[in-house]
Amino acid sequence: MSRYTGPRARVSRRLGTNIFGTRGEALALEKRPYPPGVHGRTRRRPNSNSEYLVQLQEKQKARFSYGLTEKQFRTIYDEANRRPGVTGENMLRFLELRLDNVVYRAGICATRPQARQFVAHGHFTVNGKRVNIPSYRVRKGDLIEVKQGSRENAILQWNVDVLDRTPPAWLEKADHAYGIKIYAEPLREQIDIPIREQLIVELYSK
Repeated sequence: MSRYTGPRARVSRRLGTNIFGTRGEALALEKRPYPPGVHGRTRRRPNSNSEYLVQLQEKQKARFSYGLTEKQFRTIYDEANRRPGVTGENMLRFLELRLDNVVYRAGICATRPQARQFVAHGHFTVNGKRVNIPSYRVRKGDLIEVKQGSRENAILQWNVDVLDRTPPAWLEKADHAYGIKIYAEPLREQIDIPIREQLIVELYSK
């Protein structure tokens, strides 16, 4: 299965939260705060509050938020499970350290899908070397920058000038607006995504 490219508002309405962070999704949730479909207002499932459904929805929130396929997400979970420490926190840490997520958190890109596209098109460097793999995992001390020739891009310029997004504490601004440095690996309390990771761990542990 490839990554999701369908209607974003539909996914957000199904999961009850703004998954991709766009204005269109926010408006859709405000105007139609119920699941999509003809029977969205009235649908009542026998197991609508089942433990499995709640766990599955939590996993889908995380998977769609970071733009991963099911296979990619399961691979990250399996690695997090093998590492010492709390599995759920390890998993979120690995997701946050993806290159596309870092440039989104830094405010250089407006959304994660946009960040994924700009990374894939080769607009970013890590420690001076061009990297075009969105899933590339950065490490403490890495310096991520917009490539010199891409700093005239109108979209990136608008993002830097207008978004005014404050990077989380585990990121450190570079000496110019088009760069960000990994100050430390993120702690759980520094990851402000509304996901209950323990439910995902319980789902995969079955």
